[in-house]
Amino acid sequence: MRLRFAHLVLILSIALAGCAPALPPAPSFVRFTETAEMSSENSPHPAADWWRPTVGLTWQWQIGNNEIDTRVDVDVYDIDLYVDQAVIDELHAQGRRVICYISVGSWEDWRPDKDRFPAEVLGKDYEGWQGEKWLDIRQIDKLAPIMLARLDLCQAKGFDAVEPDNMEIYTNDTGFPLTYKDQLKYALWLAEEAHKRGLAIGQKNAADMVADLVNVFDFAITEDYFYYGEAESMLPYIQAGKPVFAAEYTDLPGDFEEFCRQSRKLGFSTILKNRELDAWVKFCP
Repeated sequence: MRLRFAHLVLILSIALAGCAPALPPAPSFVRFTETAEMSSENSPHPAADWWRPTVGLTWQWQIGNNEIDTRVDVDVYDIDLYVDQAVIDELHAQGRRVICYISVGSWEDWRPDKDRFPAEVLGKDYEGWQGEKWLDIRQIDKLAPIMLARLDLCQAKGFDAVEPDNMEIYTNDTGFPLTYKDQLKYALWLAEEAHKRGLAIGQKNAADMVADLVNVFDFAITEDYFYYGEAESMLPYIQAGKPVFAAEYTDLPGDFEEFCRQSRKLGFSTILKNRELDAWVKFCP
């Protein structure tokens, strides 16, 4: 739910406001036969169909609290796994798709399953984010019971997709000697398990993984990619007919109007958010 780059520096906040565009028809389910390269022998879930989002969908991203403002007129909401069921049901009744936010690369001390993580998978503190520690994603066997339970809950609550936050991890100071290969293996495993549960899954940041994931993942989510000049790295998703849900943040001094111009050219779905991801949002015109 925040930018995953070591060079992030918080600067002065800017205050912008806007209104949402009209809601287009809701997207439909289609079959997607591509699967991840890892097998998951322990999963009881058979292969399933899942939502395949398309380029141009509008979105709202609210993770910062449980008071979800369901009045924003968009196609897709991205909200936390643990929001009340009534919120998800209300959004679906409005014809919206709903993405399930979970962290797959960090331990969070406020989560109800925090005590399920064995000590040996907990790494260094996640600098800048109190109460979080990095995870040793090499130990999929030990993380699997926890992450699969989260995916099961996403499915049981009726979410359409999952946002796997903190999947961009090996370049951080985690306390573990993680490699790109470890990150890729974990990402492919997550994708296969999400798809088995009928959930679409998005690539979160991790620009260097696009070539390996674009044929497996169903969409992408980026943070401040226009500000840092990395937006075009996600263009293969658009070329594959898959949306890029892009967020820029108000605590960086970029020109949002210029970012929107670039966004229109690339075909991204771009919004401006406060970094705490509350209900406030500004849309590209």
